[in-house]
Amino acid sequence: MKYQIGDDIIILHSHEEGKVVDLINEKMVMIEIRGVKFPAYMDQIDFPYFYRFTKKKLVEEKKTAPKIYIDNIPKEKPKPNQYKTEDGVWICFIPKFSLDDFNDEVVESLKVYIINKTDKAYTFTYNQELLGNVAFEIQNEIAPFHDFYVHDFLFEQINDSPNFFIEFALKTPEKLKADYYEVNYKPKPKQFFKSIEAMKEKNEPSIQFKLFDIFPYKSNDIKEDKFDISKLSNAGFKVYDIAKTKQNLPPARSVIDLHIEKLVDDFSRKTNFEILTIQINEFEKWYEAAVHHHLTSFIVIHGVGKGKLKEEVHSLLKSKKEVDYFINQYDPRFGYGATEIFFKQ
Repeated sequence: MKYQIGDDIIILHSHEEGKVVDLINEKMVMIEIRGVKFPAYMDQIDFPYFYRFTKKKLVEEKKTAPKIYIDNIPKEKPKPNQYKTEDGVWICFIPKFSLDDFNDEVVESLKVYIINKTDKAYTFTYNQELLGNVAFEIQNEIAPFHDFYVHDFLFEQINDSPNFFIEFALKTPEKLKADYYEVNYKPKPKQFFKSIEAMKEKNEPSIQFKLFDIFPYKSNDIKEDKFDISKLSNAGFKVYDIAKTKQNLPPARSVIDLHIEKLVDDFSRKTNFEILTIQINEFEKWYEAAVHHHLTSFIVIHGVGKGKLKEEVHSLLKSKKEVDYFINQYDPRFGYGATEIFFKQ
């Protein structure tokens, strides 16, 4: 039976709280409210915990100014976010909770927002992939210090390898700024579940991940003022046109394979040290290309073996200032023989 003697209950139509004092039959129980006992059908009562939780939330919302989101304000008179501290552009997930069959609170779906905490207006193209296929896409713009509601998706789809691709461009182009900036966020299910639990423990309303701090400059023209290098050239120094730097770099790769047979035709006469040197040089080359092309992540296949190559790669990554973090976990494509690197944005 759903209820036991002593359980706290609430009358659904009046929201009065009481206790179960006796079990009458499979459909009815005897309840007591403020000292008065009377029978009630089970479909007329419920446990009070969810009501208490939502009531508490409503009281807290009345004490503070409500957040304003783009989906519940008139388009002709948008209101800016009340917090104008510049802190980059974020992607935000707001969980929608429901009760399961055991009256436990579970996440049903997630509302996705883009939060602009900068003084710049952006146009953007948003794509969400599930299992490698585009599930949702939208093009729009977001004003300075505004939140933009994008869409909802089911929480269970976190297990479908979601990938969020967003391409930003300044609504008002600037001479020194890049034409566009592309970022992607690929949540790991285990880490995302931990974030949900941490959010509930801290009583926070959402989970947020920063996409970038400042819209980037053009890679070949960071400053408008140009230094006169003619004297260096006349003095015998070799001078290169930085505008052509990118032309001389190889296109970036998101995955590289460091197995020696992939790098040289014949390695049978090479020592272990020589092989390792070739592999590390190859890693450094494609790492620099990934950084230069502003990739958000980068996969290095090093194999399992005795782990020497993996140790060398991990040691180098710990000293790289561009690296946010890296993980070496099981991947259905590479097993445990690859490390995924995530760059700072």
